[in-house]
Amino acid sequence: MNVFRLDGKLAIVTGGNKGIGLGIAQAMAEAGADIVLVARNQDELEVAAKALRQTGRTVTVAPYDLRNTDGISAWYDQLVQEHGRPDILVNAAGITRRAAAEDLTMADWNDTLAVNLTAVFLLSQAFGRHAIAAGAKGRIINIASLMTAAARKTTAAYTASKGGIGQLTKALAVDWADKGILVNAIAPGYFATKLTEPLWMDADFDAWVKKRCPLGRWGQPEDIAWPAVFLASPAADYITGQVIYVDGGWMATF
Repeated sequence: MNVFRLDGKLAIVTGGNKGIGLGIAQAMAEAGADIVLVARNQDELEVAAKALRQTGRTVTVAPYDLRNTDGISAWYDQLVQEHGRPDILVNAAGITRRAAAEDLTMADWNDTLAVNLTAVFLLSQAFGRHAIAAGAKGRIINIASLMTAAARKTTAAYTASKGGIGQLTKALAVDWADKGILVNAIAPGYFATKLTEPLWMDADFDAWVKKRCPLGRWGQPEDIAWPAVFLASPAADYITGQVIYVDGGWMATF
């Protein structure tokens, strides 16, 4: 089963201080990877890193606000100098701003697109440049969404950003296939995380999700963590440009 191991690899995980990002970082550390956690809040990063170090792996933190897209390239270069060149990039950071389309402000639109799409491109670009310069292969795993393929009311900015992630994943996969950089996305269904707390705390919405989902429950971070390890591992050497739905069967029915 060594084909699923990540020994000797370095993974950078954005949004790695909580939720899906932390779940992926935990699984990758258990699979043998060293981890660099990225998020805005350093205190939360330190708490997450302390927990992950119980796996015996090297876990470091690199605080950064991904809304500051202009600084990403230089910040990534510094990260490589301090921590080494990552073999795996997991773009798990994400935000949402809910409002009816007619009421959505440009500030909320711009923040959502900046974190969920522009930052993903810039991080991937920086990752790709360093890998190509080193003559090295790499893996990029983007976190997409059910909103990559569908939409709900009050999610115009989020849906646009996640639709973009689906196409960006394909575009980067095609550009870098001959470089050995494989790019895939995982599209979660409804997962119980801090980002979705307003939804799962709503009794009516919670009941609707459990009824609508064929597996009858919300996803948990570990449900997406091991598919991410698979995509990062040698077991997925012939997979690129894919959006894999981890949704409890959500997209298979109506």
